Amino acid sequence: MQTSSQALYRVAQIREAEHIAIQNLQMPGLQLMRSAGMAAFNALRQRWPEQSRITVFCGAGNNAGDGYVLAKLALAAGFGVSVYTLVPVGQLGGDALTVYQDFIQAGGRVSAFDARAQTAGIIVDALLGTGLSRPVGEEYAHAISHINRADCPVLSIDVPSGLHADTGCVLGCAVKADLTVTFIALKCGLFTGEAGDYCGDIVCSSLNVPDAVLAQLPATAHLSSKPVLKPRPRSAHKGHFGHVLLIGGNRGFSGAIRLAGEAALFGGAGLVSIASRAGHADLLNIGRPELMCHAAETACDLHPLLERASVIVIGPGLGQDSWAQDMLRHALASEKPCVADADALNLLARHPVRRPNWVLTPHPGEAARLLGCNTHDIAADRFAAVKKLQNQYAGVCVLKGAGSLIADGGNLLVNTTGNPGMASGGMGDVLAGVTGALLAQGLTLTDAAKLAVHVHGEAADGMAATQGERGMLAGDLLPKIRELLN
Repeated sequence: MQTSSQALYRVAQIREAEHIAIQNLQMPGLQLMRSAGMAAFNALRQRWPEQSRITVFCGAGNNAGDGYVLAKLALAAGFGVSVYTLVPVGQLGGDALTVYQDFIQAGGRVSAFDARAQTAGIIVDALLGTGLSRPVGEEYAHAISHINRADCPVLSIDVPSGLHADTGCVLGCAVKADLTVTFIALKCGLFTGEAGDYCGDIVCSSLNVPDAVLAQLPATAHLSSKPVLKPRPRSAHKGHFGHVLLIGGNRGFSGAIRLAGEAALFGGAGLVSIASRAGHADLLNIGRPELMCHAAETACDLHPLLERASVIVIGPGLGQDSWAQDMLRHALASEKPCVADADALNLLARHPVRRPNWVLTPHPGEAARLLGCNTHDIAADRFAAVKKLQNQYAGVCVLKGAGSLIADGGNLLVNTTGNPGMASGGMGDVLAGVTGALLAQGLTLTDAAKLAVHVHGEAADGMAATQGERGMLAGDLLPKIRELLN
């Protein structure tokens, strides 16, 4: 992925930047369109230098204009060029009409799209662009299906047609691109939700719009960077790196708390204790004697453990029965820094509270319960959802999923590591344990969440690269997470 900036913007902000460039900096819209078409053509040639044919699909707006500019450049470079349009020429206007006429005057030909359209070489998607906010219409849906069925590489201009550029939602259907060339600045919707299945690699061209223009607009979010841990002092001892207490592992769910406990160890915590049901507490550290495991059937059993802990992780395998409710109530009453995951979140949804010193790590289903909505509402705008979670519950909220989001009330961050191999049981338990370990070592809530989410996904990416995504186990990531933290 090549980007000139880590800041992410919504479409309305990009339009405002264009307006500033046109009105205040005397950068005509036609100049920006021609720069966009050239940037896309240059990216195409760099990605596929051996290709000499393109098939361009154009709609009606400025996105189509970018496509016509690209088509003219390809024609001048000796490419075989086929262009299909979904609208009569009479519907083109402004700069898009001008560059269409330039293409025709250069010897280009345009055909109306139908089911017999032939594709060859590289397909260029210039159908809909960033302005789409409603489900794709029938005719465009046919064209998108035609593109996706073709055995050709695909370049999408600005955003894959059919993908909402603000949210990453597919509006009925969308082009599956191998490369997306976007303009002026990165759009929020290219990095979360369903976007990963449609954008391919992402290249951003500023179109020579100065950074000072974007500096006038507050970024909506940023791509998350990986915090770097400082080397440990040579005189360090285990007391310097915190004591994580993990609470969970109800009857039948001992595996979850064991995974979270091991993750806290591999994440670098000085000491790790587990409070769990008496029936299996003595078995939890078999094969992992570094875990200090305790039976906690009542609040009286839990209190001395809470007093010794510096950070609490609660939720993995917790359940939602009266024991679970009692454990959560007393854990939160301790007022110590906390990571809440899994059933702790489901219980919290019934009796919401706000805390400044915790990290919540819901997946979309848990987020929906926390906000009293459904998963469709979460997916419709993940950025809005995570901001609402943080506003309602305070602390730091991590909305897990493709392009996990991290909100702390001042920052909104998008993680770019991870892959579908992580869609297996126990992954969230590992993330919770690593986050708790980083908090115990003195990281801020935000940095602990950022680093945990990043290395969790990065470890999975490393495993996928060598062993594939299917059959990836949460526990297998632990040695790689330790390596990445070091």
